[in-house]
Amino acid sequence: MSESSATLPTHIIEGLKMPLMFSSDAFRSGIRYKPTPDDVFIVTYPKCGTTWAQHILLLLFSRGEPVDETKFFSATPFLEVTGAKAAETMPRPGAVKTHLPFQLTPWSDQAKYIYIARNPKDCCVSYYHQMKNLPGHGFKGTFDEFFELFLSGDIGYGDYFDNLLGWYEHRNDPNVLFMTYEDMKENPEAAILKMASFIDEEEYAKPLREDPEKLQRVIKYSSFKHMKEVVNRNMNDLFNMSKEDLFKSDLPDEMKKSFDSMREEAKLKGDKPEPSNFVRKGIVGDWRNYFSEEQSKRMDQKFSERTTGTELQNLWKNYM
Repeated sequence: MSESSATLPTHIIEGLKMPLMFSSDAFRSGIRYKPTPDDVFIVTYPKCGTTWAQHILLLLFSRGEPVDETKFFSATPFLEVTGAKAAETMPRPGAVKTHLPFQLTPWSDQAKYIYIARNPKDCCVSYYHQMKNLPGHGFKGTFDEFFELFLSGDIGYGDYFDNLLGWYEHRNDPNVLFMTYEDMKENPEAAILKMASFIDEEEYAKPLREDPEKLQRVIKYSSFKHMKEVVNRNMNDLFNMSKEDLFKSDLPDEMKKSFDSMREEAKLKGDKPEPSNFVRKGIVGDWRNYFSEEQSKRMDQKFSERTTGTELQNLWKNYM
């Protein structure tokens, strides 16, 4: 195992290990953002359903009309990458995306927070593919090597369990909705209505209950099939457009810089980016195609140790 293949380029910002390509200034600006009463935050550890939730919320806000992918990043700004300005200027209603642990997430009792958790085995596999396929992350190692990084927490956004447990402690706060990726996959309709009701029953849930056609449109345009097509195409376009067109686009300024940096790094290293795999499989249980029996047992042990005395012990008993 060579050092270059088995490590990820990271740096520590405000005590959190972050991908090296993320700006320290944007990060510090993002965590100092002052939430407004109409803010809705989508919070996950990486690769736990963030993009899916972003699409669902934008579809709720638009009453089921398809998401304009050219406006997607400005309508759901990535807080710690874009900084506070993108959240302050996003079209409203909108949704702020973050992977931050609870203690670093801008907090307001008036804002609303939707936290989505995914079982650590599937999260690990999905995270591996993102680190492998997207430029700027620099991972050239095997899944076995990545598994060790994930299990130890020596990775961008730090330890999976720290993130999960920090938000789990606030699951019963009136302005926090704690959901799981697996429940969303089992019953997308129920998950969509739950989100809509949490944000505003009268404004967003009631219209869907009264008009099944609107609900079906939200389900259709947030489906994995639709997202895989439009999100991957959009990501591919961003990585292939000229520098001039990129900086003329509707992306938040820091996102433009981030994409440009990733593309330049890929060119220097001779990498061929695979952003068309950003939305990859979206299934539950893919970990079985990657984990050895020993790895599965080690993850089970870590999960048991970290979640002792919590209801999380039973959360994924059918999926791990």
